[in-house]
Amino acid sequence: MENIGNLPSWDNDSFDWRRFIKQTVLRALCGVFAIVVFGTISDQGYYSPMSKANGTCMFNNNECACSYAVGVGVLAFVACVVFPMLDIIISKISDATAKNRIVKGDLAFSTAMTFLWFICFCVLLNQWTRTNSEYVMADAARAAIAFSFFSIITWSLLTYFALARYRQGVNEFEQDYRDPANDHNAPYQSSPYSSTSGPSGYQQSPFSNTQETPGAYQPPSY
Repeated sequence: MENIGNLPSWDNDSFDWRRFIKQTVLRALCGVFAIVVFGTISDQGYYSPMSKANGTCMFNNNECACSYAVGVGVLAFVACVVFPMLDIIISKISDATAKNRIVKGDLAFSTAMTFLWFICFCVLLNQWTRTNSEYVMADAARAAIAFSFFSIITWSLLTYFALARYRQGVNEFEQDYRDPANDHNAPYQSSPYSSTSGPSGYQQSPFSNTQETPGAYQPPSY
């Protein structure tokens, strides 16, 4: 049986342009949401209270919260630029193993980004509820929290599309490359060792009619 990487749905002739367009639109939205999150926090997420000379994070003065949100946003933006290029490359390469790895990588990364954005949303929301909004820009904080939540939705949809593409490849492989030995509907094939030149049925002995039984009585003829 051939390797499972040779999935027919990942061949060049079966490239799904509709799915590519949908994924590209979703990735564009993910990129915009990521820019809003890390751009807002980088530009307006730090303030300078009277007790500190340097700026501090507006989310309950928690530097880790701002750094984490900026890091996730930058990573998501870079991924939204790289993966559309990989979607185009996958339609041009002929190595099925490479296609298999790209699809699995897309699925794993989309799942991880969904989880990272969920953590980001929970952290920002939790720290904002403990923040004194007297000296910070509340609109910027709310925008970062809101678009973190929107990113969870868009990355979840990307995970769904990646999983659907992977399952489609596996299902088509099982249908087109099914092992005939395990297929009970396949017609029965005779054994290759069966004799083709032997007798097809019972053959009478050539001496059965001519050879007499020894010692048998034969009456004389008159």
